[in-house]
Formats: sequence, C-alpha cells, structure tokens
Amino acid sequence: MSKKLFGSPRAMLAALLMMMLSTLAQAQLAVIVNPKSSLSTLTPEQAAGLFLGKSSTVPGGGPASLADLPDSSAVREQFYSKAAGKTSAQVKAAWSRLTFSGKATPPKELATAADVKKYVAANVDAIGYIEKSAVDATVKVVLVVE
Repeated sequence: MSKKLFGSPRAMLAALLMMMLSTLAQAQLAVIVNPKSSLSTLTPEQAAGLFLGKSSTVPGGGPASLADLPDSSAVREQFYSKAAGKTSAQVKAAWSRLTFSGKATPPKELATAADVKKYVAANVDAIGYIEKSAVDATVKVVLVVE
C-alpha cells in the first residue's frame, strides 16, 4: 500500500523528511534569561540589537552576556531570520566587521540548546535562545519568536 501512496521507499522517506523540516520551521523560539535577572521582557528589535552587536546592555542598563548556537544550527538560522531579518551569512559578516574594528565581542557560541540553557541558568547576566518546548524552570522567557 505504501508503494501506491508514495511510489517508493525513497519517496516516502523524502515526504517524511519534508514533514519534519516543516515542523522545525514552525517551532517557536524563546529568548531566555536567568530567573534572577531583572529583565522581564524584550522586544524583537531589542533582541536583534543585542545579538547583532548594536547594543551590549539590556533595557535598564545592565550588562548582557550572550549565548549563541553554532552556524550550522537550524534554530540559529530561524532565530536570526525571524528576530533580526538576517541570514547566517549576514550575521557572520556583521560580527566580523564589529570584531575587526574592536567595537564588540560576538556572543559565546555553545554547541547545543541544552548548553545554552545551562549557561543562562548559571549566569545572571546571560541571554540566549532555544526552542520554546525546551524551556523549564531553570530559565525565564522574555520573548517568544514565532
């Protein structure tokens, strides 16, 4: 029966992969801070300003210690696309300019979303982003990116 619906196992696998990618593309992302942070909310513009190096302090003036995911992360691509309207290549180029000129230091790059959550939970000034479904009581959500 599956051969009649999908034609071949490869076609079935391709259809399954497309469904999974579609689900990932629809995942909500959460910008997170330490629960002890005084920050209660961020706008998408404020988050973009922080993660693109336009600002190094959170609203209210406190320092921001940013946690980022690797270039290869689909969640990173989605975050920068939705929150800042930028591709990974544009983000990388912007940070290269800022780093070369000495104007800013890029966010700390961590290997996984679990590492980002752990870093944010352990550092009161930390800000990161993960899939909303991974949020727990160790972090506080200040922005949901859809």
